[in-house]
Amino acid sequence: MRLTRSFVNAPLAVGQRLTLPDDVAAHLLRVLRLQVDDACVLFNGDGVDYDARIVTVGKRDAQAEVTAARPIHNESPLRISLLQGIARGEKMDLILQKATELGVARIVPVMSERSEVKLDAQRADKRLAHWREVVISACEQSGRACIPEVLPPQPLPQAAGMRTGRGFILDPLATAALTALQGVALRECTLAIGPEGGWSPRDREQLQAAGYAGLRLGPRILRTETAGIAAIAALQVILGDLG
Repeated sequence: MRLTRSFVNAPLAVGQRLTLPDDVAAHLLRVLRLQVDDACVLFNGDGVDYDARIVTVGKRDAQAEVTAARPIHNESPLRISLLQGIARGEKMDLILQKATELGVARIVPVMSERSEVKLDAQRADKRLAHWREVVISACEQSGRACIPEVLPPQPLPQAAGMRTGRGFILDPLATAALTALQGVALRECTLAIGPEGGWSPRDREQLQAAGYAGLRLGPRILRTETAGIAAIAALQVILGDLG
């Protein structure tokens, strides 16, 4: 039986007893109905799954004991950073969730010329906290024990300068197809995906000046919530660990 994995933002070690965070305890005890001596799996983003068992259950809290540690080796050999133009509401959540499931290593939310979402400092902090929760939840579900980094929202000029490895922009008119990367020795890349309104001409100039090259994924224009997911999946098939 596959055990539910729960994120704990704390150091973990075999033999350790810890009080579970309120949200984790509520899910394990009230939703999954676990009882004393029942097994669960904890992780904290260090690349290891920690087998544990419930040892005490109170009215409002619970304790678990870590019984074993298992390194998890399911990170992609291709480190993908996603520069994602901020999308509205559930679209952004979907992008983050699926990008995490597909193995992206880093996500940089981008504010660009045509962004429809405008964030002041307070809203940006709240959105960032929410986005990180979405990514952690996707790690719990997908079995990842390393949590992708989610950076605070960045203006495009700053975000473009954060490129690691080769940089790519999806462009149906580009001369180079994404499949041309087959066999290329590439272990790190950055993929720039525009917001709902797409990249403006000035945005494209800034990205090109920062070293981003156009890649053709296909002849059609994809929505922002489709483009990144499709491109990450294709990159993982060609250069990563899908296939």
